[in-house]
Amino acid sequence: MKAVILAGGLGTRLRPLTNDKPKPMLQVGEKPILEHLIEWTKKGGIKSIVICVSYLRKSIEDYFGDGSKFGVTIEYAISNKPLATAGQLKTAEEFIDDDFVCMYGDSIFNFSLRSMIKQHVTKKPFVTMGLNEYKTNLPYGVIETSKNGKVVSWNEKPEIKANVNMGCYIMNPKIFDLIPKNKPYGMDDVIKKAMKKKQSVKSFVTKKGFTDIGNKESYMQACKEYEQKSKLK
Repeated sequence: MKAVILAGGLGTRLRPLTNDKPKPMLQVGEKPILEHLIEWTKKGGIKSIVICVSYLRKSIEDYFGDGSKFGVTIEYAISNKPLATAGQLKTAEEFIDDDFVCMYGDSIFNFSLRSMIKQHVTKKPFVTMGLNEYKTNLPYGVIETSKNGKVVSWNEKPEIKANVNMGCYIMNPKIFDLIPKNKPYGMDDVIKKAMKKKQSVKSFVTKKGFTDIGNKESYMQACKEYEQKSKLK
């Protein structure tokens, strides 16, 4: 099984940090985000990796090369323009001939990839989506009312739970048939298309989850959390 890492985004919400380097090459601790991802993928038992690159791709290719320094094999799928998540994935089609892991290149994961793969191999769905059990507290009192407007309960700052997408999937290679070529296309669109065609989309839910690095605030938080964890080792 191979892993595909989507690392071609522009990282506009992290500018000016991404003016001269792609978002996956931003440092968290002493390593770029992408190196953390490659190490996690290797730990999960996958040593053959395809990196989808575009924006400032040379910095990624020069740093990782063929992957031998990191104990993996790396190939590069190249696009010359932004293609969104699924559009980027489409560029890796020629490298894939079996079920594969796909992950966004701007997150750091800390759940068991081996367990996710084991579930996928056992259940054999078209797609397995990695979901995180996310909890948060609403900052307001929630008031429930009846149909006639009578207040029936007051729940102050309740905790709510939801399963959120982590941006890590295991997919059947026929997923590529659902993605248009050389056109921006979102992962949500391709998953919805698969469901509409009655393909089996299963979930792998974990409480351990991931760190999403989408903007400057989340990036600084990721650096802070990594530093704290390093001190505990």
